[in-house]
Amino acid sequence: MAEEKELTTNTIAETENYAVWSAAEPDGEVTYHLELNNVTVHFFQEEWDEYIELIKKLK
Repeated sequence: MAEEKELTTNTIAETENYAVWSAAEPDGEVTYHLELNNVTVHFFQEEWDEYIELIKKLK
């Protein structure tokens, strides 16, 4: 049986109600996850980069 790679996660930022974390997927892709209370939005790297650019424009 093939050995399964472990999912590695990293908390980027969090508050009492929100969290942002990344996951190094077994296939080598990094995904990002934005938790807003009971909703989680999942991003691939390209989507995450675009989202960060959007947030920067809010300042």
